[in-house]
Amino acid sequence: MAGLLANFRNTLIVSVILALVMVGAYTQGPQGTDAAFWQAVFRWLHTFFGILWIGLLYYFNFVQIRKMPEIPAELKPAVSKYIAPEALFWFRWAAVVTVVMGVFVAYARGADYAHEALTFGLFGGYGVGDNRYALLGVGMWLGIIMMLNVWGIIWPNQKRALGIVEADADTKAKAARMAMLGSRTNLLLSIPMLTSMTMTQTLFG
Repeated sequence: MAGLLANFRNTLIVSVILALVMVGAYTQGPQGTDAAFWQAVFRWLHTFFGILWIGLLYYFNFVQIRKMPEIPAELKPAVSKYIAPEALFWFRWAAVVTVVMGVFVAYARGADYAHEALTFGLFGGYGVGDNRYALLGVGMWLGIIMMLNVWGIIWPNQKRALGIVEADADTKAKAARMAMLGSRTNLLLSIPMLTSMTMTQTLFG
């Protein structure tokens, strides 16, 4: 067991296999593999990749960005050359999969449901009870904006700041600041986004 747990890849593979066994067990329920089952699968993936994405966002903001100025200059390359690029790989791709799986969840509930949420309840004309779509739509669009921010601002600037793309010292400094501000923007948007996602699901189903 210690040998298994000491290896990240093997630990992850075994965890995914166990999860897939559980997913298979859910097919034995009365619903079989109908639309509700696939909605559950998409929600599982949406949640997993969302935890990975937002968890890394919080790591960057709660830990790395705050503590980097305190790290001795000779030790900073360990973070910028090894830790940050790896974290950014999982960060940016988890953002894409989170948003895609979230859209799949919405459409698995029906095209009208997805269209209502994406238009804040205006798709069929705003009426009584459409506040559920408006509130969910806020969270969906915040998530989409955050994902576009990752790929359009944070990642391009991080590539320059970390030296993945060649740049002079002045450009690197400006890029680092832009990446930090982009990351702080996503931190700012993340808590309202999570409020929308969790409270809408709990109160409206």
